[in-house]
Amino acid sequence: MAVEEEGLRVFQSVKIKIGEAKNIPPYPGPNRMRDCYCTVNLDQEEVFRTKIIEKSLCPFYGEDFYCEIPRSFRHLSFYIFDRDVFRRDSSIGKVAVKKEDLQKYHGKDTWFQLQPVSADSEVQGKVHLELRLSEVITDSGVISHKLATRVLECQGLPIVNGQCDPYAAVSLLGPSRSEAKKTKVKRKTNNPQFEEVFYFEVCLSVSALSMVSFEASHVFEPCIFFLFRVDLWNASNLKFGDEFLGGVRVPLRALGQAGVHDAWYFLQPRENGGKTVKVEELGSLRLNIVYTEDHVFPSEHYTPLRDLLLQSANVGPVSASTAHILGEVCREKQEAAIPLVRLFLHYGKIVPFISAIAHAEVNRTQDPNTIFRGNSLTSKCIDETMKLAGMHYLQVTLKPIIDEICAEHKPCEIDPVKLKESENLETNRENLRHYVDRIFSVITTSGVRCPTVMCDIFFSLRESAATRFEVDQDVRYTAVSSFIFLRFFAPAILSPNLFHLRPHHPDPATSRTLTLISKTIQTLGSLAKSKSANFKESYMAAFYDYFNEQKYADAVKNFLDLISTSGKWDQKSIETPIMLKEGFMIKRAQGRNRFGMKNFKKRWFRLTNHEFTYHKTKGEGALCSIPIENILAVERLEEESFKMKNMFQVIQPERALYIQANNCVEARDWIDILTKVSQCNRKRLSTYHPSAYLNGHWLCCKLSADAAPGCTPCTGGLPANIQLDVDGDRETERIYSLFSTYMTKLIKMQEACGSKSVYDGPEQEEYSSFVIDDPQETYKTLKLIVSAVQTLEQQHTKYKRDKFKKTKIGSQEHPIGDKSFQCYIRQQSESSTYSI
Repeated sequence: MAVEEEGLRVFQSVKIKIGEAKNIPPYPGPNRMRDCYCTVNLDQEEVFRTKIIEKSLCPFYGEDFYCEIPRSFRHLSFYIFDRDVFRRDSSIGKVAVKKEDLQKYHGKDTWFQLQPVSADSEVQGKVHLELRLSEVITDSGVISHKLATRVLECQGLPIVNGQCDPYAAVSLLGPSRSEAKKTKVKRKTNNPQFEEVFYFEVCLSVSALSMVSFEASHVFEPCIFFLFRVDLWNASNLKFGDEFLGGVRVPLRALGQAGVHDAWYFLQPRENGGKTVKVEELGSLRLNIVYTEDHVFPSEHYTPLRDLLLQSANVGPVSASTAHILGEVCREKQEAAIPLVRLFLHYGKIVPFISAIAHAEVNRTQDPNTIFRGNSLTSKCIDETMKLAGMHYLQVTLKPIIDEICAEHKPCEIDPVKLKESENLETNRENLRHYVDRIFSVITTSGVRCPTVMCDIFFSLRESAATRFEVDQDVRYTAVSSFIFLRFFAPAILSPNLFHLRPHHPDPATSRTLTLISKTIQTLGSLAKSKSANFKESYMAAFYDYFNEQKYADAVKNFLDLISTSGKWDQKSIETPIMLKEGFMIKRAQGRNRFGMKNFKKRWFRLTNHEFTYHKTKGEGALCSIPIENILAVERLEEESFKMKNMFQVIQPERALYIQANNCVEARDWIDILTKVSQCNRKRLSTYHPSAYLNGHWLCCKLSADAAPGCTPCTGGLPANIQLDVDGDRETERIYSLFSTYMTKLIKMQEACGSKSVYDGPEQEEYSSFVIDDPQETYKTLKLIVSAVQTLEQQHTKYKRDKFKKTKIGSQEHPIGDKSFQCYIRQQSESSTYSI
């Protein structure tokens, strides 16, 4: 989800590898071991949780997490918790990385020391304050000063134990302490509107006054002795008392010469909060964080670069094309492949582009046994295409059997050295053979469901390979199997969590079973002449003898023939329901009965390509089923409707179902997948009500008829294809960023073209890494690329300069925080000087 900013769309995303923790402090009991899990939080909002690693003080997680970040945030935090069966899970420590510091750790494996967790340090949100200092003449003629403080509102306060009932406590800190004053409690909201004013006398003792110099000045100098303090609290009914939500300290010198101060502040932790703990006693956590922020201009800004990219398939030779050059200058081919594939898929040009670069690679290959075996741009682009276009194909083909393997925990170890005493080798072999047979069968009978775009690419690979190596009869199979088996099915079996087939990495025993299955399936699909030679381990070679029959080779060839026949098969409507997403959420009763309760209940939701259902709990029968064709729109629900965050509505012909997701990322995921799966419905709405229908009227437009047409246009523009949700301009922006990053390599490649054109001798070593088939054509393309990139660079520079000029510290968009108060004072003094 993009945030609109000065005519740009700003996208935020983060990809995290949670590696392992070490030296976790032992449990104080006799067992000493802990059952730990790790959570990922945007500020205080949990968006991901790893599996629990039992009985370990050095838990290995090995989990990946990616999400689009739909809102602003200050910290990306990671918490290690110890599961407690009888009480609330206890936090051991945390890692909190400020948003502005994320680039320091970009793409690096980093060990972070765990920091202590205390209620006083767990803050988020911001507060809007207005302070006004005025002179007051008393009845006796004495001049005194009075401070009027106004607490207007807060935004983004944390939700504590499922609720937020905030109030503010204000006081004036100085030589003589004033009593604290409180606002009213605002129930069930983390965005409270207070709008309350408090007054304080600002006076100094005689001893304090003697320290002040009243020379010519427009500022009330005793202000330097005073701090205005506001603390936010959550009114709790628990015996432990109210919970601290954050605070702000404002020096009265911020009022300046005018004696007025109106600004937003980030809430800060309480000073000296929590117990003193030696950091090294809490252990450490290994993380790899890749945070990306894309600033995307309107589409017309990208036209020159986008046109160059989309023409790549038609450039001769293809090595002189813009897309191929991107692959040449990037450090890793994967860097170039991801945005290229997404862009070409979006514009329907992926098949001709991959066909062109694959044909060129095949013509450079000398040995048919090494075809497509390297990490070339072709290989990486096909890998990425299969991941995007084939994800639901994987779901329907492999997920049921993978789920069964993970649930059954049958022993399948066939290495005599690793065999447990209680296990039988022959039984394990039979278990493993049964699983391999079933997976082999579901794969080789799934050809009709292979996505059309993948079939068209495989047809192109097959034709290029067969033409290049006419003598080798098997190359038309191995060219395809090296992708569909080696790079698609085998990795998905090996690491099902990375392909969204499982929520977490499997336990060690199941992971070992999947490794053995993956190895066997990979060898079955390779159609190698000598099968046993493919295994280093003798026990694997012996096990493979079970499958050394012609029927397996025939089944593989029939499957490969089917998926590499272009145009023969269209994407079929799949009769078997595909499970797309499931999980617990809270729903509001729909009021199907006239006098039925309209309360909120936790339910298990399940979405397939056929229907959207909810159940009392997982595994039970559906309490309600909504056919996909009955979903008219899926939209966010304004928070003010029920004073609840992360709510959305599934609009049906008679009513809307109101649902609350667990966090902002999950809400966005549900809205996206529900919108995509219902996008083709003929009766989809064009308008909707962004607020609920309560007390006889719509809260948004105040119309009383519950069937009144919507007052707001529906969000649209998502593709009907479930598999893809690509923003072409965003991908072009990412490609621009790569070209900009590797500009020195582009210049070096231009030099290499010049060298090749005028010097026909041995190739210079510094230019040997580039593939340049036609120096003149390549040079022309490079010149156009550099020009397009420099133009975009200028536009980005202008945008940053203009944004910096317009940035007002203390505004709602840029609250005063830890490091920005001095910037605010300087900005205020500069504006005062300018006005004078």
